[in-house]
Amino acid sequence: MALPNIFTSETSGAIVERIQKLTPETQPQWGKMTVAQMLAHCNVTYELVFEEGKHPKPGAFMKFILKSLVKKKVISETPYKQNGQTAPAFLITDERNFEVEKERLIAHINKTQQLGEDHLITRFLTRSDR
Repeated sequence: MALPNIFTSETSGAIVERIQKLTPETQPQWGKMTVAQMLAHCNVTYELVFEEGKHPKPGAFMKFILKSLVKKKVISETPYKQNGQTAPAFLITDERNFEVEKERLIAHINKTQQLGEDHLITRFLTRSDR
């Protein structure tokens, strides 16, 4: 089964709709994070793309490991296994503001959909640290 394409308005709209239904009391189906921490966790991917310098860039060895071992798991259509290891940048252990993280994630999804796949692929491929 093909994964939904975040660049279509239908998919991004459906994801935003699901996020809008979350409350601070929403219980996770799996994992240890609160809903606010989970939203912050989801925001990290967008921070890596849109917020230059927010997260440290990996060194040469780590880039090799990421490309060789991690990339296939991240971009494949196989769902992540529950309780799998999470990269340090994605671990959210401090308390987060639910509304702030929710609005940030919605804004990131909307921005991604509006910019479009071609823009983001071009931006990713032309960054000097890739």
